[in-house]
Amino acid sequence: MASDFSNQKLQGRSFKGQALSNADFRGADVRGVDFSNAVLLGANLAHIKTGLNPSWSLCLRIGLVVLAALSSFVAAYAGTFFGSLLPRIKSPLGLVFVSIFTLSLFTLFIFITIRRGLGIALSAFAIVSIIALAILAAFPGVDDTRGVAIVLSMAIAIHIAGVVAGAIAGAVAQILPGQWVWVIMGLVALAAALMGVKSGTEELTQYGEFVAVMAGAVPILIVSIGLSLYVSYQAIRGNPKYALICKIAISTCNYGGTSFRGANLTYADFTQANLKHADFRDAILTRTRWFQANHLAQAQTSGTCLEDPKIRQLVVTLNGQDQNFDQMDLRGLNLQGANLADASLIGAKLSEAILQDVDLARAKLVQTQLYGANLTGACLTGACIQDWAISTDTHLEQVRCEHVYMRLPTQEDPDPWRKPDNRHETFREGDFTDFIAPIIKTLDLYRQQNVDPRQIASTFKSLDFYHYGGIDPAAAAIALKQLAEEYPEAGLEVVVLEGRGEEKIRLQAVVMGEADSSQLNAKYFEKYRQISSLPYRDIQALLAGASEKDERIRSLERLLENALQQPKFYVETYQNQGEFSMSQSRGNVNINSVQGNISGIAAAGENQTMTGVAIGAISGFVTNTISQLPASPDSASLGIKELLTQLQVEIEAESELPDEDKAEALEQVKTLAEAGQKPEDNILQKAAKTSMKILKGTVASLPDAAKLTEACSKLLPLITKALGLPF
Repeated sequence: MASDFSNQKLQGRSFKGQALSNADFRGADVRGVDFSNAVLLGANLAHIKTGLNPSWSLCLRIGLVVLAALSSFVAAYAGTFFGSLLPRIKSPLGLVFVSIFTLSLFTLFIFITIRRGLGIALSAFAIVSIIALAILAAFPGVDDTRGVAIVLSMAIAIHIAGVVAGAIAGAVAQILPGQWVWVIMGLVALAAALMGVKSGTEELTQYGEFVAVMAGAVPILIVSIGLSLYVSYQAIRGNPKYALICKIAISTCNYGGTSFRGANLTYADFTQANLKHADFRDAILTRTRWFQANHLAQAQTSGTCLEDPKIRQLVVTLNGQDQNFDQMDLRGLNLQGANLADASLIGAKLSEAILQDVDLARAKLVQTQLYGANLTGACLTGACIQDWAISTDTHLEQVRCEHVYMRLPTQEDPDPWRKPDNRHETFREGDFTDFIAPIIKTLDLYRQQNVDPRQIASTFKSLDFYHYGGIDPAAAAIALKQLAEEYPEAGLEVVVLEGRGEEKIRLQAVVMGEADSSQLNAKYFEKYRQISSLPYRDIQALLAGASEKDERIRSLERLLENALQQPKFYVETYQNQGEFSMSQSRGNVNINSVQGNISGIAAAGENQTMTGVAIGAISGFVTNTISQLPASPDSASLGIKELLTQLQVEIEAESELPDEDKAEALEQVKTLAEAGQKPEDNILQKAAKTSMKILKGTVASLPDAAKLTEACSKLLPLITKALGLPF
């Protein structure tokens, strides 16, 4: 049973290294608690309050006041250094030069600090100061030039130290709670400034000298304090120019705070948590929920994905609409319910991310990695999915999608490779899943075989024809034939038939070149409706006339008629010398609880599973068929009979192969044996080619270490050669 710490005061306790999976800390006060290296998988940490333990909080406030006093004292003292220069300058020309020179130098420092950041300002200011002081030392209008240069150098160095100390003090004060801190800091700073002025003017005895010194000290003091406050303000608000100041302030404040350092926070929930003074360094933050978490920017996140301010903003607000995340590493983020409409995610890594119910409408998912990502209920309408990286463990249940683009839209072509192809149509419920299921399997197969699918996709594009409520096989075959003849430049070729009986049927074709998919789709259905409305006798006449010229028409009609008899079907067609041969796989594959259909998986019937008895029966048929092959005449070499026998043994012995795949593979061995009995039969030879493709696909789905993988790498080439099939 999960531990319940909800709404408890746990200040200062230690849970270091403890197993706290699914623990409930909702609303708990965990200030100063040590969760370092704890296992908090799925822990509920919503509304928690992190922070400092009381003793360290008091020490930090005392140190802050001291730092503010030191900064103010140093700034005032630096001002008196500069003011002490003025009495040394006797000539009016020298006084004007030194005043303009010093004013320019400090103005340059302020300008670079604001525009480029404190680090660059310090480096640039040091170089410029050395050059400028050398010029000042050689200026003839200034008495005691060496002394003036030395005093001015010291004033500049002290001034910079005061600005840095003041910026750190201001940043720490913004992180610490309590307005009274600012009041005390202000009072102490004022007192320190007066002490700094007093220390810098103790040796002055004349009233005129005192006035001159103050004329230089006061402006510098004001500039130092103002610049310190500006830098601290920008640092805490995440301005990257002042990242060093922010890191120093956060590290200082988080020492003694709530520590999650090295903790496993996978699936933990920090919704609306107050995360001031929290330390997440080196923590595992896979799929952690951060929605509406407060002060996450002031937590210590070095070594985690939250180190990037843009990612922090995204996981907290869940609003990335119209933003650019190209090439960013977003793996494992919990973005459930986020708004990423119109976002650019080109080349982004989103593998293992939670994207449930995310709005990805019109998003650019070009080459986006989504391995293992959960897109359940996501909206993909109008998204561009060109070369996106998905796999069989990518969750796509209940995806809402009216249309997608297979290529990135441009001004010249705003609707490239749109699916559905007809721009006036949209996906119906379940269409997107049926459309994407074979692609998932194909991409996964390419990945296993180290083939770049982008090279395949660049040669052709697919054209999908959806029929609802049944199909007239003859009318469909004739319409496709006429469409191919009317648009020969498209190179139309049917490659897939898929569907669920009479409920919905999808025909997929490939087209070449710059064919207008929308026009082809609309033209096909126009022809189909015209032909299907004709009397049966006229349709048969058209079919007979067409089939005399092209046997593929009859082949396609027969494929459709046979497939329609199955509750669910998936048929791949392969063209060989103008004729169709086919590989049929009747069965179901469950893609994350969504029913789709994929080749290479066989079943004994609707929703049935191959049992050991069924496999045994199939094995007997295979053995019987192989036994009818002639033995090899040469005892030193293996013939087709011996090769197929070895292949059968390896398939039956492979523990990594599921029963249904094992049964399918044995069926293909039987087909190869039948082809070996009648090498002159063209139909059997084509069936053998198809069987070889299915066997290769089955082997590709196995781990590399599987014994069958190694065996087939040797046996399949020999069997191909023995049957006289092309390599």
